[in-house]
Amino acid sequence: MSELNKEVVDLVWGRTSDGGVSASIFRRWTQGFVFSENEPTALEQFEGGPCAVIAPVQAFLLKNILFNRESSNWRQLSEEEQKTALCSTLSEILESACASLSTGFCMVTWAKGHSPHTSKLTATEPESQVQTQDKPESSKPVQEQQPTYLAAEDLSFERFHSVLHKRTVLSASDLREEVLSLYHSWRGCCGVLLFLYSVILTKGIENIRNEIQDPTEPLIDPVHGHGSQSLVNLLVTGHAVSNVWDGDRECSGMKLHGIHKQASVGFLTLMESLRYCKVGTFFKSPKFPIWILGSETHLSVFFTKEMSLVGPESPSEQARRVFQSFDPEDNGFIPESLLEDVMKALDLVSEPEYVSLVKTKLDPENLGVILLGPFLLEFFPDQDSGIPDSFPIYHYNGLKQSNHKERVEYVEGTALVLGFEDPMVRTDDTPVKRCLQTKWPYIELLWTTDRSPSLN
Repeated sequence: MSELNKEVVDLVWGRTSDGGVSASIFRRWTQGFVFSENEPTALEQFEGGPCAVIAPVQAFLLKNILFNRESSNWRQLSEEEQKTALCSTLSEILESACASLSTGFCMVTWAKGHSPHTSKLTATEPESQVQTQDKPESSKPVQEQQPTYLAAEDLSFERFHSVLHKRTVLSASDLREEVLSLYHSWRGCCGVLLFLYSVILTKGIENIRNEIQDPTEPLIDPVHGHGSQSLVNLLVTGHAVSNVWDGDRECSGMKLHGIHKQASVGFLTLMESLRYCKVGTFFKSPKFPIWILGSETHLSVFFTKEMSLVGPESPSEQARRVFQSFDPEDNGFIPESLLEDVMKALDLVSEPEYVSLVKTKLDPENLGVILLGPFLLEFFPDQDSGIPDSFPIYHYNGLKQSNHKERVEYVEGTALVLGFEDPMVRTDDTPVKRCLQTKWPYIELLWTTDRSPSLN
């Protein structure tokens, strides 16, 4: 393999001692982007692992279908509409990852004559290096074939990496044309990996290494086959940072990178309900009401068409975010000495005499700490966020076995978001609900199906 190829493999799979990963894990990643037969706007995932790519693509796909399309029936797409929607979504993610227009966009696809669609790879063929070509050649239509992750069962890890072709385009319009021309590659064998490698080379290997907290940690776990948080963040935000909080933090003299601006689609995780991490506002309050949900091992998507859920940040939400930025341990309080800094950050009156008065009011027992709740009540008593009490919701899980009757379909329901806990509408305590409670503490979910959707 070429040196560039080795760098990609090390970054994605880690420095494996035998030069490859287990055949079973690689096979799980060899699928393409395939639409469900039962839900024309939903992508199907065949086995565990590639949800780290499929779920973010699904989230952006839903954003484009729900909010960029004029058709009222968003759950129905013709084959041509599926092609347009998928390719525009892949292009959008590649544009987001592009570090510099001067370096252009990289497309990774099959070397000529080596596509599993058109030829059967045999072990007798000489292993070629990655071919690089700066000017796109005219793309010949590939004979369409029903895409399946078993399209080339004998395609080994080493073989796959020996028959890749890298192409560079320099403009966004050329990128969109190129992505469209490669539609059958994205749909067919290894389409998910071809797209992932395209994103990585478009972003730049060195840029990714500089953003990942631990550059030795691979994007795909070579033992279990799961994608890392850095991989998810790269696809959702264009930055391969390892954390989900807002901004950067200092820890023992080391700078830890987080999310730096409001994301288009959000991210919530069950791990926060277990207090393993804290998701920041930029992920919790995205531009569109679509959230990737993370469990210990899988990613699914929760979404609604209710745009009022993602309106501009209210003063009380901003205050909560700023207060929590001074409380990195998520204790729910700050030392009294930081109150003035918080008030200044929120453009509140911060004269020393007034700050001293506020301290006395918020800490009457002189404990030396300021609690978040009393602080918000003092300065932002109107907690009305303007979101409706109830709204239709949907949940997507790409794994067949995680769906009712093994059919990949959206689970429909209604969400009730109350400002307090009402025992009269208390619903089940499910992982999906616990995940959503990290954003809406008093959310209740009423699903139309007999069983709640699965996070795993």
